[in-house]
Amino acid sequence: MIYLTRVEHFNAAHKLCNPNWSVEKNNEVFGKCANENWHGHNYELHVTIKGEPHPETGFVYNAKALGDLIKNAVVEKLDHRNLNLDVDFMKGKFTSAENLAIGIWNELKPYLDKDGATLHCVKLIETRNIFVEYFG
Repeated sequence: MIYLTRVEHFNAAHKLCNPNWSVEKNNEVFGKCANENWHGHNYELHVTIKGEPHPETGFVYNAKALGDLIKNAVVEKLDHRNLNLDVDFMKGKFTSAENLAIGIWNELKPYLDKDGATLHCVKLIETRNIFVEYFG
């Protein structure tokens, strides 16, 4: 089994806020992430697929095609957007890194579980100190 990872980047704004809580409670739990005027991150996205190299190409999956797929299926929907307001697959969800990684997985999975390759992991780096990994 071989693992192939493609790295992409996007920038997005969001706010962490529970509408059922007071401003004080949101600030207590989410801190600066509850800023009424939003805040942003320069995200780094690692998408890892796994499989066996194809005998005719030596690839698990064409890396350029994987990059194009990630850009078209995910990055174009997220880059320079407000995760709370602009992203269809995040509507009605807390826009935590955890939920965003799950959403990205769900957007990519239908395209990647074919041709002998399987989606293995979505790693989303929100800051240099915080990242999440989702394995489905």
